[in-house]
Amino acid sequence: MNNKNRICLWYEGDAVAAAQFYAATFPDSAVQAVHHAPGDYPSGKEGDVLTVEFTVMGIPCIGLNGGPVFKHNESFSFQVSTEDQAETDRFWNAIVGNGGEASVCGWCKDKWGLSWQISPRVLTDAVAGPDKAAAKRAFEAMMQMTKIDIAAIEAALKG
Repeated sequence: MNNKNRICLWYEGDAVAAAQFYAATFPDSAVQAVHHAPGDYPSGKEGDVLTVEFTVMGIPCIGLNGGPVFKHNESFSFQVSTEDQAETDRFWNAIVGNGGEASVCGWCKDKWGLSWQISPRVLTDAVAGPDKAAAKRAFEAMMQMTKIDIAAIEAALKG
């Protein structure tokens, strides 16, 4: 990978499994390379998988098998813009159904603890739109949801 900048994601030891899941779940995603440790390190031994180069929806990443020292938290998340309910459901269900957990307002966590925002474009457009009353109704509807329901957002926009 020749990117000057990429996102480094810390895993306890299963960066390959995470990268393979992302590659199988999201378009424009792939595992490019797996690198093994040239020597022992605090959370592993020589020959263990140290890093995995991958992309998630075109975003270059590197997964580091750094051990249990650091955990993912909501201060970092991938925000995935979806076009319709089917795409929203597909991504949400893949993450939550693969050992992840649902949260609120379109947020969920994958089984590795990484946060995802599955955000239909109709919602993000509504909240940022010029009609402040419609934006408020859409926002208030979203605040009552776990996975985003596009029909409910559209109904809230109409008043």
